[in-house]
Amino acid sequence: MDREVRKIKQGLALKFSELVYNGFWHSPECEFLRHCIGRSQRAVAGTVRVSVFKGQVYVLGRASPQSLYNEELVSMNVQGDYEPADATGFININSLRLKEYHRLQSKVTAKQDE
Repeated sequence: MDREVRKIKQGLALKFSELVYNGFWHSPECEFLRHCIGRSQRAVAGTVRVSVFKGQVYVLGRASPQSLYNEELVSMNVQGDYEPADATGFININSLRLKEYHRLQSKVTAKQDE
């Protein structure tokens, strides 16, 4: 499951648990959520190794024949479609709010020092 589908599925799971808790298992909305969650799980396959100790569960490893993780795509050492310069625009856009926050904090600090 990719990151964005997983985020949506986690939100749906919260709503699903609320509906089940409140006794709405046979409601149209719960049926819809069961369908959506089931659809998100169609390609999920694999094994997870866990350790259980004193009420805690630790994931020791996981493997899937349909994993989306590709070491060659995430490595900075392998030449592919990604160039480090591609991240510049993304970083600049996402840093705007941090720069503005810092600018405003500097003003607040300057006023407090007066």
